[in-house]
Amino acid sequence: MPAYRLQTLLEMRERAEEAAKQAFSEAMRVFHKQKEILETMRSDLTRRQEERKEKVLAFRQSVLSQAVLANAFEQIERFEQRLQEEEARVELEIGAQEGTVERARQRVEQRRVEMAEAAKEKKAIEKHKEQWAKQVRYERQAREELMQEEIGNTLHLQKRRGGRL
Repeated sequence: MPAYRLQTLLEMRERAEEAAKQAFSEAMRVFHKQKEILETMRSDLTRRQEERKEKVLAFRQSVLSQAVLANAFEQIERFEQRLQEEEARVELEIGAQEGTVERARQRVEQRRVEMAEAAKEKKAIEKHKEQWAKQVRYERQAREELMQEEIGNTLHLQKRRGGRL
């Protein structure tokens, strides 16, 4: 069988498809990592909110037990405000991380489209190669049949002439 003239293109498409699969895999890994970071940050915020409530309650009891009531409520309020400001900072970080996760998700989708396109292009070349191979087999078979017919005709003529060529 003759060499497939588009073999180089087929190999290029196979490499492109493999590269697209690798890029998709990497994008998925990054997406899951960023999503995990986001979940950790959300858990941390929830933990901080619970700790704030416990700390404020403990601080309140501590300050009130000292019987210095004039300053006590201001101290409690400042303490709680500092904890809430820290929580607000964490919420801002979570918002930024959500943006990072969304961008990673978009990259995953883009890589998925690229991977599908690369597979489609490779499939088209493979289909062409199959059709080409089928055509080559057909042409070879037609030549063989023609040669067989010529041999048969030659043998037939030889018999008619008395066995000599």
